[in-house]
Amino acid sequence: MAVAVANRQRRVAVPAARLARAARAALAAVGRAGGDVEVLVVGDDEIRRLNAAWRGVRRRTDVLAFPLCIPNAPSPLVGQVVISADAARRQARRLRVPLPLEFDLLVTHGVLHLVGYDDRNPGEARLMHVRERQILASDRRRVPARLWTGLLE
Repeated sequence: MAVAVANRQRRVAVPAARLARAARAALAAVGRAGGDVEVLVVGDDEIRRLNAAWRGVRRRTDVLAFPLCIPNAPSPLVGQVVISADAARRQARRLRVPLPLEFDLLVTHGVLHLVGYDDRNPGEARLMHVRERQILASDRRRVPARLWTGLLE
């Protein structure tokens, strides 16, 4: 599996190796260990533009996922996860969690979207958040429940 991390912003320090590890862990957990993912870290302005262009939503968000499936491709491609570093920092501060842990959550969340998880309705969102907790806790990280505070209300 190949995971590439690219950082296109300068305001927030990005733990690239950690993002790659989080993506690999999420891919393995969903049975797509052979998949390829690009994690792109951007600022609020760029993610707002992408959200408007691809989803028709003219506001910023924390993470976007762009699945990619090419028939007869040599490797099982998965896609691209785009994270707003600004949103990650805001959310980490608001929830009083370490920024690297918030990045782990956003990468995991994005990978789950790539493989078909959705969080547009409360029931599906709960299932997705349960799976995120399982994946994040699988490497013995202490994951505070407040990481999901406000997401399901």
